[in-house]
Amino acid sequence: MSVSVRIPTILRTYTGGNAEVSGEGATLRDVLAKLDSDFPGIGARILDESGKIRRFVNVYVGEEDVRFAQGLDTPAPEGTQISIIPAVAGG
Repeated sequence: MSVSVRIPTILRTYTGGNAEVSGEGATLRDVLAKLDSDFPGIGARILDESGKIRRFVNVYVGEEDVRFAQGLDTPAPEGTQISIIPAVAGG
């Protein structure tokens, strides 16, 4: 199943500068695995050593924050847009 993945500026060095790339998979986990296969190293910037989404990275499947859905097992239906958004901190 094909989805589009929006890539934040900080990770575009992995995608050759592309702001959006195609992805495939039935779940977010599958999409991220394929993304890391296509763009080596990007997965480690999104997932931590234990395979969970990094604390300061927000991921949306459509309009849904996956932390409040099924996490990495959130379904990624055909045509869905997945957004990877680094959290911004400051004071």
